[in-house]
Amino acid sequence: MNTPTILPQLVNPNPAPFLPMSRAEMDALGWDACDVVLVTGDAYVDHPSFGMALVGRLLEAHGLRVGIISQPDWRSAEPFRALGRPRLFFGVTAGNMDSMVNHYTSDRRIRSDDAYTPGGVAGKRPDRAVIVYTQRCREAFPGVPVVIGGIEASLRRIAQYDHWSEKVRRSILLDAKADLLLYGNAERALVVLITRLQAGEPLESIRDLRGSAFAVKPGWLPGPEWVELDATDLDRPVEQPKGAARERTVVRLPAFETVAANPLAYAHASRLLHLESNPFNARALVQRHGVGPGARDLWVNPPPLPLTTEEMDFLYERPYARRPHPSYGNARIPAWEMIRFSVSIMRGCFGGCTFCSITEHEGRIIQNRSQESIVREIAAIRDKTPGFSGHITDLGGPTANMYRMRCKDPAIESRCRRLSCVYPDVCENLGGTDHRPLIALYRAARQVPGVKLVTIGSGVRYDLAVKSPEYVKELVQHHVSGRLKIAPEHTEPEPLAHMMKPGVETYYRFRALFERYSKAAGKRQQLIPYFIAAHPGTTDEAMVNLALWLKQNGFKPDQVQTFLPTPMALATAMYHSGRNPLKRLANGGKPVTVVRKGRQRRLHKALLRWHDPANWPLIREALRALGRRDLIGYGPNALVPPVDPPIQRQRTSAGQPHKRLPQRASTPRKQGVKRP
Repeated sequence: MNTPTILPQLVNPNPAPFLPMSRAEMDALGWDACDVVLVTGDAYVDHPSFGMALVGRLLEAHGLRVGIISQPDWRSAEPFRALGRPRLFFGVTAGNMDSMVNHYTSDRRIRSDDAYTPGGVAGKRPDRAVIVYTQRCREAFPGVPVVIGGIEASLRRIAQYDHWSEKVRRSILLDAKADLLLYGNAERALVVLITRLQAGEPLESIRDLRGSAFAVKPGWLPGPEWVELDATDLDRPVEQPKGAARERTVVRLPAFETVAANPLAYAHASRLLHLESNPFNARALVQRHGVGPGARDLWVNPPPLPLTTEEMDFLYERPYARRPHPSYGNARIPAWEMIRFSVSIMRGCFGGCTFCSITEHEGRIIQNRSQESIVREIAAIRDKTPGFSGHITDLGGPTANMYRMRCKDPAIESRCRRLSCVYPDVCENLGGTDHRPLIALYRAARQVPGVKLVTIGSGVRYDLAVKSPEYVKELVQHHVSGRLKIAPEHTEPEPLAHMMKPGVETYYRFRALFERYSKAAGKRQQLIPYFIAAHPGTTDEAMVNLALWLKQNGFKPDQVQTFLPTPMALATAMYHSGRNPLKRLANGGKPVTVVRKGRQRRLHKALLRWHDPANWPLIREALRALGRRDLIGYGPNALVPPVDPPIQRQRTSAGQPHKRLPQRASTPRKQGVKRP
């Protein structure tokens, strides 16, 4: 069967300046109704880094009339009626972030801002936005189908542990009562869906879309030739029957009620899902929700096939206005400010970091744009984006340096079941980790007229970079503006093994290259390493060793990150179950150290900020309990002094002295953005 393409036979010759957000804008375009209405928790920025713009412009290219309802007041259904009844369906997304990650820190504290909202104001979207928005769409126009997608829907497509309620929740499809869920790179599924809907096929009969999930009656199969494999027994390996085609096989996961009651079963289900993530050999999954007459099977089709370079170019070169919708006036949208001079050159990540869910959303296979397309976008930024001064702030994606990398043999790639191409070592089949196409892209970008500087803002995957000293030289000498972000995440073997990250020795090799080429260029530049506190597999002793390493290497982090158990991540399964799903779970599996309690989580975070006097009492107490009094003192080998600094006093305006307390530890940086 031929793979459908997202490329239209005839591109809509009349694109809208902005996709309409009001009836007045629809009237100006001569529309009596929309074919599709997209509901999003983000402000509408007409830029390909914002999901609703990317999807909307794709559907527009196929001739559809697409409207956008952005950050509606969810307290009533009225704002969801703003554009009238859509002819085909509502498309609902929480936005570029999971709404719970957007609202709360890893310590479940309410965030004070929202980068995707005008003015950075918090509270413009509800908790569990996909569920709430879907309900309001139903109330606004009963009978109109609702299709959910985006990162919140993708990462909650099966039963998933929810950190904020501390329980396993049902698939978001069932909680939202939506008709269809599209996960991952949904563009191809969307194009096929609208084509079939416009041909008169009812949505409830469309059951073969890759990257889709839907609810059916228990026992449903697409046809008599299909085989169901029961994978609900943790201690029984599941093997593909001889003669049975993988593309007509479904793997039954433990039921929702089972994984909700048994954390080990949850870890088992997580392992199975991740093993079925290669689109070239993945099997469909099914998971029972409910008992009795109301029971439903959640059916999850295999992941979408990667987009071709031609499709990626088409998608990212739609006629975006490249700015926020005019209705926002001069209001600042922080997320837009961050990316407006950057270019996405690729999708996907084959790193497999257990704390990150990018792979489960975008896939392991890198999808690349052509150099020519990227250069054209740089020129478009120069010509269309307000405030451009000649500085391109990033050429990247989930990582900075996986561009054009892929398995050297399609046959090997189609059979591969590895969760990472770079752990425990860089796979010998990864095509030599060739950075030459990326180097050529960097050089072409610097030659675009009007471009004065191109810096790399995406995190560099340094275990790949050290394989290409020529790339490191190009990066360091031309594309670092004083500081370069890098993410060792830890220094100790046990936490790194549970993260599926390389050992610290690889960091040292990259640092040596960075310093050598910076010196050769006559530049004084810094590496800025990021670390995670309280990750599964991390003991108090490991965090103390990391703190000592930070001191010995002269690092005093201002912003630190405490592990956040995001939906579907393998590390989240470790956190919830106390077991390692990277290993077989037969006979109870391998236990994992998990940091749950507030005091211990605060300690791990405090050790990353070992230099802050506000953290010294907690660190001293822990060092005494660990038998490490030798680290309390004033010598070069000590971590903290034996006493707090003298209380500083200053005069108030009334002339009375008052205490000035030591500075508090800073809040963690925004969650939900992947670092390689």
